[in-house]
Amino acid sequence: MILSVASGKGGTGKTLVSTSLALALRERSEVQLLDCDVEEPNAHILLRPTITEKQPVLIPVPSVDESKCTHCGKCAEVCAYNALAVLQHRVLVFAELCHGCGACSYLCPEDAIAEEGREVGVVELGEAAGMEFVGGRLNVGEALAPPVIRKVKEHIKPDKTVIVDVSPGTSCPVVEAVREADFCLLVTEPTPFGLNDLALAADMIKELGIPRGVVLNRAGQGDSETEAYCRQEGIPILLRIPLDREIARLYSRGTSLVEGMPEWRVAFLGLMDDVEQLAKRVAKR
Repeated sequence: MILSVASGKGGTGKTLVSTSLALALRERSEVQLLDCDVEEPNAHILLRPTITEKQPVLIPVPSVDESKCTHCGKCAEVCAYNALAVLQHRVLVFAELCHGCGACSYLCPEDAIAEEGREVGVVELGEAAGMEFVGGRLNVGEALAPPVIRKVKEHIKPDKTVIVDVSPGTSCPVVEAVREADFCLLVTEPTPFGLNDLALAADMIKELGIPRGVVLNRAGQGDSETEAYCRQEGIPILLRIPLDREIARLYSRGTSLVEGMPEWRVAFLGLMDDVEQLAKRVAKR
């Protein structure tokens, strides 16, 4: 199973849930955790993996052979991202804007454009507490997270229980990370901001056709609107984590919930049982 852990709003405890779930499951099955929050990865803080390999993430950007170029402007015309500007005697390439689609080189009538790799990030592979760890990291100043996320997901092993830690929001990196998941857990908090962003994320997951459930973090201290929304939309709340000073203290020190409070292991195993049952029920429809 591929289980993505996402959230509409940042700071809801998404990484706390994904790492605790992975640690709880490691004795029951082979687990692989993918940190696809490549712009702000932090699963490594809680899991403390031993990194054994690093792989650069490259995207192809155009390299213009001026001796062949006739400056016809076709490359700039077909570029949807304005990464090329054709002057009278020169072609300017704005590599940071290039998405690596290859349209310019494919459609150049003079075959004057080749592609060369530009590094935008890195993928780290290693082992953490008896499980496989794969994490992506976007280089500072880069805007394109999806290529790094795709590189991370290339390491998915279908015979393992795969937990994907997703970035917050509903943008392209989130869609790329949750795509092809068997189930999506949405972590939220009982606040107006949490509810607003949960609704956006829930609609996105529904549009992608992925079964979904909610983990309500810091439960019991906010309003009841989030639970009312979940009932109205038919989204099951699969786990409630209370607002607890000890949980916050552990998290601030880089200790996962299951490690710091082992009694939570049973709750996370029950969460996974519920996820598997819901995913099977949807698959039978």
